[in-house]
Amino acid sequence: MSRIEVTGGQKLKGEITVEGSKNAVLPVLAATVLNGGINIIKNCPKLKDVEIMFEILKNIGCKVVVEGNMVIIDSSTISSTEISQELATEMRSSVIFIGPMLARCGKVSICYPGGCVYTVYNIVLKTYLLLAYVDKYFILC
Repeated sequence: MSRIEVTGGQKLKGEITVEGSKNAVLPVLAATVLNGGINIIKNCPKLKDVEIMFEILKNIGCKVVVEGNMVIIDSSTISSTEISQELATEMRSSVIFIGPMLARCGKVSICYPGGCVYTVYNIVLKTYLLLAYVDKYFILC
């Protein structure tokens, strides 16, 4: 990672481009499920976790178009409330779809997400939801 060091009492002049952040864009991508329409996200980073989120969105029926660092997501076409096991197990942050899917569709089916077990329990407990874990799927009780 490069850095900028400022020394002395000289004026700064110029421009820099701030890269998009994975930790900022993942919840935004999950939230696109909520509005049931067109979502435009600019400065979206090109990372593996972001690509997996795109695949999850496509898998539940959203249309995803990537144009450079801009992404257009149409969530009006959601046709499934099941997040595939193959995709959910690739990243633990797939659990961030639980809230938007419940709010929009009233239900969601997602298997145990990837990542470490401690983190998943920590996420579930902090949401204050009562979830049962049956046959590799969370069930809202």
